[in-house]
Amino acid sequence: MKKARSVLIFLGVALAIFFMRPGNALPDVDVQIGINVPLPPLILPAPPVVVLIPGTYAYVAPDVDVDLIFFHGYWYRPYGRVWYRAGDFNGPWVNIEIDMVPGVLLKLPSDFKRVPPGHQRIPYGQLKNNWKTWESEKHWDKPAKELRKEVKEPKKEMREPKRKEMREPKGEKGDFKVEKKERKEFKKDKGKTKGKGKGKD
Repeated sequence: MKKARSVLIFLGVALAIFFMRPGNALPDVDVQIGINVPLPPLILPAPPVVVLIPGTYAYVAPDVDVDLIFFHGYWYRPYGRVWYRAGDFNGPWVNIEIDMVPGVLLKLPSDFKRVPPGHQRIPYGQLKNNWKTWESEKHWDKPAKELRKEVKEPKKEMREPKRKEMREPKGEKGDFKVEKKERKEFKKDKGKTKGKGKGKD
């Protein structure tokens, strides 16, 4: 019995040593099933209206069925765990690595498409022409009251004059006084010529 027990211990140690050697280890089996689901096509008949995502300079298209985000001149679409980027809102879309996705977009809250009441809707043309300026001048960091004033009241030189502004100033110094005086003299001269003939022959 002692002999059989010794043989079993010897075989156990020998097998352990045999399998511990790197060349004789069993091969690792790693099975990964990756189902590459393609990005559904997105065809918009017209450029989308966007809304600023609060606290960022990223814009979301709230009326589009998919997540469509504009940031720094590119459009982004998260789909599953994959991000896609395009130069135009209709694509073509390119799969990008996660480290190429701007950090601002990775930190967006889950309800980023929810538009707060009274939030300004921005037409695509305005976005395309102004996003760089808005960001460099920190346009959206201004108080809401100031922004509303800018939107409601166009610059003085661009708006039509109000009725009060169209009236002549009351007896101001300078050329206007002379002009007023000349008008009075013209009326006097006009009154003198009433009833007279058409001129001398």
